[in-house]
Amino acid sequence: MFRLCELVDRLGGEYLGDGDATVSRVATLEKAGEGDLAFLANRKYLSQVHDCAASALIVAPDVRDQLAGRNLIVTADPYLYFARVAQLFTPLPPVLPGVHPLAAVASALPASVQVGPGASIEDDVVLGEDVVIGPNCHVGRGSRIGRGTRLYASVTIYHDCVIGEDCILHSGVVIGADGFGFAREKSGAWVKIPQIGRVLIGNDVEIGANTTIDRGALDDTVIGDGVKLDNLIQIAHNVRIGNHTIMAGCAGVAGSAQIGARCMVGGQAGISGHLRIADDVVVSAWTLVAKSITKPGVYTGNLPLQTHGDWVKNFSHLRHLDALAKRVRQLEQHSDGPDDRSQG
Repeated sequence: MFRLCELVDRLGGEYLGDGDATVSRVATLEKAGEGDLAFLANRKYLSQVHDCAASALIVAPDVRDQLAGRNLIVTADPYLYFARVAQLFTPLPPVLPGVHPLAAVASALPASVQVGPGASIEDDVVLGEDVVIGPNCHVGRGSRIGRGTRLYASVTIYHDCVIGEDCILHSGVVIGADGFGFAREKSGAWVKIPQIGRVLIGNDVEIGANTTIDRGALDDTVIGDGVKLDNLIQIAHNVRIGNHTIMAGCAGVAGSAQIGARCMVGGQAGISGHLRIADDVVVSAWTLVAKSITKPGVYTGNLPLQTHGDWVKNFSHLRHLDALAKRVRQLEQHSDGPDDRSQG
């Protein structure tokens, strides 16, 4: 439970009304009641505020005068402020140091580390202080995990991978499985290319359930600081993702693609291999990125399902649309001109 003045002292902003009013959780405008803190991030929901029973509201400066008499926290970005308050109200569970008797541990660990039942930690593993290894997790030999990182149940870290500090890996995540690398015999048989690179993950990275990040073939797969990956994402070998990029569920990135910093990739978007995406690019959901993007901006594109041959033919036509439109305009201008035919 926090008083409004305490929240402002910690997180900034300005309170109006009763600074000693107490709140104990965050809630929506519709569901909030006594003791709740709600937020208004979009003016189109302003009409709901009048019926909202929350003890206080987080609002932007442009609506403060319309809500006179209410307990308010005024801030430039109410949604961001809500996120920070929610973290205060719902902290991560405390670390419970110790190794469960049913865990198999072959490396020396700091006393502050928590290791759950069924977990296995191979030799030459280095864990930082306050790391949590959940039930049935596996950490392969030679891997490094930084201070405060948490692995939820059934996360698998292959050998020699490096994970930074304060990361969260949700259940079913696999880090460092072999990349999809094969050479083809003339007979059609496939010859596996050993994947000898690593996965390097920065600090403050969150990886959603059942997401997989493949190790590099020769060089490393690299995930920058502050990256946020949703559930069911595939990151192929030798991909590089810049700091603070975020990707929504079921997106896929093919091998050796390089994605810049602060990018946003929508759900089920696909990024082809061996291309580059600039910083500050937004890729809309369902978009296929088949060539490099060199400038910041929002990019969207998809086509109906069709046979490959039809797609190639239609795309070839699309490439010539500008030239075709120019010819049509020229023909129209010619047809609208004076009739120069000889008169009989």
